[in-house]
Formats: sequence, C-alpha cells, structure tokens
Amino acid sequence: MPIVYRSRKKIGPLVLNFTENGYSSFSLKIGKWSWNSRTRAHRYDLPGPLSWKQDKSRS
Repeated sequence: MPIVYRSRKKIGPLVLNFTENGYSSFSLKIGKWSWNSRTRAHRYDLPGPLSWKQDKSRS
C-alpha cells in the first residue's frame, strides 16, 4: 500500500485540492451544496452519513 500525498487549502467557499504532482482540482462548498471541478458533480449533504450526488458528465 503506497503512501499518497494529498492536501487541501480552503479559502472561504473555495477549496483547492493538491496531490504530489501539484494542483489537482477545486471545489465550491456553500452550505450543504458542493461542486467539484474534476468530476463536475453536484453533491448535497443529507442528515447523518448520507449525501446525494448528481454526476453531470453522464447527463
């Protein structure tokens, strides 16, 4: 099992994601709603450990 480096930098509602190769993607999180630039998926947090996801690349 190799060790993987991941880092996140949060600037308000904007989250920058980094890997060992540098910049990876960014996410927007406003309240319970979030969007990721790499997967282009919308996500909404539901109560408990659940969440709802809509993958825009398949629509």
